[in-house]
Amino acid sequence: MPRTTTVECPGCPPLRALTFDALGLIKVTESRGNSGGIPQVVERWGDADSSKCVLAASIDDRANDPILAVARKNGTIEISNPLSGDIFVSISDFGDGDGHPEDDDIAGLHIFKKSRSVGSCSLLTCTTKGNASLRSVDIAPTESTNNGASNSWKVCAAGKVLCAKVHGSEKHALFGGKGVEVNLWDLESSTKIWAAKPPPKNSLDIFTPTWFTSATFLTGDDHRKFVAGTNSHQVRVYDTSAQRRPVISFDFRETPIKSVAEDHDGYTIYAGNGSGDLASIDTRTGKLLGCFLGKCSGSIRSIARHPDHPVIASCGLDSYLRLWDVKTRELLSATFLKQHLTCVVFDSNFSDKEVVAPDAQHADEIPEEVEQEALKPAKRKKSPEEMKGKKKKSKDDGSKKSRKKSRQMESEECDVRNTVVFDIQHVNVKLVTSF
Repeated sequence: MPRTTTVECPGCPPLRALTFDALGLIKVTESRGNSGGIPQVVERWGDADSSKCVLAASIDDRANDPILAVARKNGTIEISNPLSGDIFVSISDFGDGDGHPEDDDIAGLHIFKKSRSVGSCSLLTCTTKGNASLRSVDIAPTESTNNGASNSWKVCAAGKVLCAKVHGSEKHALFGGKGVEVNLWDLESSTKIWAAKPPPKNSLDIFTPTWFTSATFLTGDDHRKFVAGTNSHQVRVYDTSAQRRPVISFDFRETPIKSVAEDHDGYTIYAGNGSGDLASIDTRTGKLLGCFLGKCSGSIRSIARHPDHPVIASCGLDSYLRLWDVKTRELLSATFLKQHLTCVVFDSNFSDKEVVAPDAQHADEIPEEVEQEALKPAKRKKSPEEMKGKKKKSKDDGSKKSRKKSRQMESEECDVRNTVVFDIQHVNVKLVTSF
């Protein structure tokens, strides 16, 4: 059984996250203000099939006409609506052939947002054998699909590509993998413009083999600075304008780095490894800023930074979608999604404000008398201790009143006695004077 932890959810800001798992399912998790900020799974798309395992995903979450691209293990790429899950078109990454090589899965997928036109989109794919392709796809609800112009090239002659990342300007791409040194390509001309050089041998004259597992660019303005994680639990910072070897290299724990993500400030990254450790690192100095509180019980396979809120999401083999606060590094929520998760993306245009229809708006109006009655302060119900105190106080007041009344009665009786005696004496005096 996997190790799990029970935490109190302090609540999340309004957000929407899409997760992808090893059985090909897509699950939508939303956090709304009316539910106390607790994320809940609201939709599930697809049927469970291990041959449709999601290997990579990319989203264009624009306000109008958003699209989602998903690369599956059987070699198909599906372009769908991230709001409803409706599939627009499904294409094969291996041409018109029915089958595909089992050892040539898709390692990277990206939707170009800036060059997207109405009714079509551009996709960049790269397989583990280094077959990169840049193509234009027509988005149509029909089964017939007309693919536009495509451009293909070979990223590497040998090795296995494991990671691919496109810069924010969408003009450069980064590739790396097992036996493949990280290299930078110009997408407009499909040419390699830079390739890394392996670090020298260590003090024991031992050479570390090349094995990159993840990579990301630091900023959206400068494509020359990027970070790569290795299987030898190293995080390497590269600057193509300075040198071919890493400008900074440091170790993080003792298990392979599985995922890295950049922050908006341009120098902070988030790294997750195979043992479930997640931390934020300053790439300027290589200093560990801190680890995120709450141990994950499985390998972290994907990290996503929310574009608006100070929140990051992580998912992996422990089947949990975890949301973290970037500033305090505390765990905001943990949602169990049953299957091994491979990727997570955010929908930045999500809003939990519901549009109210005019009829419904008038139906919800409250009469003025009822509203004024509701605005009156309600009487607070007294607690049992207060009731006991009140009873005790009433008993004490009653006893005091009874004692006071008895004293008054005694004083009245004394006055009556004195009056009677005075009258008797007065009568006696009269009798004596008469005689």
